[in-house]
Amino acid sequence: MKPQDVRTFFAALAAERPDPKTELDFVNDYTLLVAVVLSAQATDAGVNRATANLFAEVQDPAAMVALGEEGLKRHIRTIGLYNSKAKNVIALSEILLAEHDGLVPRTRAELQALPGVGRKTANVVLNEAFGEATLAVDTHVFRVANRTGLAPGKTVEAVETRLMQVVPQDYLLGAHHWLILHGRHLCKARKPECYRCPVVDICAFDAKNMES
Repeated sequence: MKPQDVRTFFAALAAERPDPKTELDFVNDYTLLVAVVLSAQATDAGVNRATANLFAEVQDPAAMVALGEEGLKRHIRTIGLYNSKAKNVIALSEILLAEHDGLVPRTRAELQALPGVGRKTANVVLNEAFGEATLAVDTHVFRVANRTGLAPGKTVEAVETRLMQVVPQDYLLGAHHWLILHGRHLCKARKPECYRCPVVDICAFDAKNMES
């Protein structure tokens, strides 16, 4: 995709969602971190249902450790892989208390050192909590980047690197959210809704004549 087309692409997405945000519900930086860890291989809607009562009760690492692994499991048992996720959340909460004064660290290296936190999760937290221009490449971003021709790549890392190179600086902070929301609501995996897509004219996908 040509540089001008990339700018047009993000301008169109920004026009539809001027202030893009994560669809995960959270109270503060800590609950954001927990929500993102829980969202691995799960839907945001499913995580939100599970954390509604949890975050009313628990909003910091000390409260999470006091709740304990079994207590946490009772809240999140509807989420896939809840056993391992509960173990990771309790462990990362203990580390935050022991090594970070109970605060969420602001560097990727420190975040990725926490149990259950990979590069994608770290990028989401850095972007949403601390306003850093990071790009978390999930399945939606990976699909949109490849399908549209925006930033083709065979691996998550390749797509992230390419996106960081091609996305205009003034759109970089929101790019992660725009791409996720576009993939979730329009550029869907099985049936992309090209008939109502705002960037269909510059997209490389060959099924642009689909009808509603």
